[in-house]
Parts: sequence; C-alpha cells; structure tokens
Amino acid sequence: MSITPRIQVAGVATRAVPRVAWPVPRTRRLVSGRPLLRGLSLAVFLIGWHLATTYQLDFYVRFQNIPTPARVVSDALTLFASRAFWIHIGASLERIYLGFAIATALGVGLGLLIGWFRVAEDLLFPPIELLRPIPAVAWVPIAIMLWPTERSSIVFITGLGAFFPIVLNTIHGVEGIDRGLVRAAMSLGAGRASIFREVVIPGALPNIVTGLSVGMGVSWICLISAEMISGQYGVGYFTWVAYGIVKYSSIIVGMLTIGVLGMISSTLIRLAGAWLMPWRPRSAKEEA
Repeated sequence: MSITPRIQVAGVATRAVPRVAWPVPRTRRLVSGRPLLRGLSLAVFLIGWHLATTYQLDFYVRFQNIPTPARVVSDALTLFASRAFWIHIGASLERIYLGFAIATALGVGLGLLIGWFRVAEDLLFPPIELLRPIPAVAWVPIAIMLWPTERSSIVFITGLGAFFPIVLNTIHGVEGIDRGLVRAAMSLGAGRASIFREVVIPGALPNIVTGLSVGMGVSWICLISAEMISGQYGVGYFTWVAYGIVKYSSIIVGMLTIGVLGMISSTLIRLAGAWLMPWRPRSAKEEA
C-alpha cells in the first residue's frame, strides 16, 4: 500500500500531487540515429548519381556527359594533391571573407541606425532600396572601372552581395523589438546609450545572425560569378576554365568545392550566433 505524503499549506493539510515520470519522447531517443540517417540520405544521393551516369539516362534531363562519382573522386584526389588548386581555394577564401567582413561592419552598423533612428531611415534607406534589386553580375563592369585591381573589384562584388541581406535583416530585427522592454529600461533609469547597447542590439541579434547566414550564401554566389567573368584565380575561375576545355569531372569538383566551402562558412556563422546568444532557448526541432 503506497502512502502519498501530505504537505501543509496555510495551516491546512493537503495531499501532495505525486510526481509523474514522463516518458522520454521517441524523437529524443532517436537523436543518436540522426548522423546515420543523414549519412543514409547522402548515400542515396550518390547511388542515384551513379546509376544515372552509368546507364546514361535520357529522360528529358540528359546524363550522357555527366561524369560518374568514381571519376569525380579520382579527379578530386589529383587536384587536391596539386598546389595550384589550393591557390585557387585560398584566393576565393581571401576574397569572400574580406568582402563579408566589410559587408558585416557596414550592414550591421547601418541597419541599427536605420532601424532605430527615423532620420537615418529617411536619409539612408531610399538609396539602399534603389540599389538592392540590381543583380551582382550587373555590377561587374562598374566594379572593374571603379577599383584599380582585380582583387579589390571582386571583393567589392562579394561584399555588395552580402550587404543587402545583412542590412535588411538588421533593420527588421530592430523594428521588431518589443517597445515594452524599452519602456521598462527607461523606467529603471537607463539612458539612450544604455538602451541601445543593452536592449536594441541584443534584441536584434537573432535577425542579425540570420542576415549573416543568408548574406554568406549570396556572397558565395556573387564571388563565383565575378571570378568567372573577371578573375584569374579562384574556384569560380577554375570551374569556368574547366568548362572551356571540356573537362567535366573538374567542373563537378569545382562545384562541390564551392558547396563544401559555403556549407562550412554558414556553419561557422551559426556556431558564432549560438555563442553570442547563450540566453536564446533551443527550438523544438533542436530539442527533438
């Protein structure tokens, strides 16, 4: 016979609510199997690629000239063993991170000003909205004329591509801050600088990190386009040259290299965002 303990509340003895041992969600029990599931999805993709190229499928989409995964791996091992390919990778990484750093400084700074100060919005936002729809490729001739070197013009293109997502997400993050938090800080005696530093910037940080992640992807797209048109080094230039000499396996290697580098860059941004926002609760998907 089990006895439920009693507790004393306001002088009245009441029966305590027994603790319930909630079952562990099934999704959480499957967390350990997620790497296996992701590896399985990648294996299915590679098997589909192998079958389509081996049997040269031609069902509206043609696979006759697409190299097999084994051919691409063989060519990749040869390329990564050469110093020239690493020079291309180093040139692309230098351009992308320099342009992205400049875009981050300008985009976050201007976004905070435009989102918080009405005068800054009236003065700075119209030119940004005017230039934002222009594709990055259209800026390549102007960049060549504006900047004295090929390196600086490509850095300009990559920074321009990342700038617009960063500044817009920062503006939306500032505008979405709960004004009740601002009034609470003012009632506690916080000044304008303290409110901006302690309320506005932390409140907009989730949107800023989202803008950085999106901007990094756009920056890679702009970098490859610029290198294909005006570059002499870089992964984009290497891929374009491989297309010109009809070396299909090298094209695939260049494309996959771009994808891996872009994925690593976005992952680093997400990790930095998690480090900057330790107070942010984990999402339901992360908990699962």
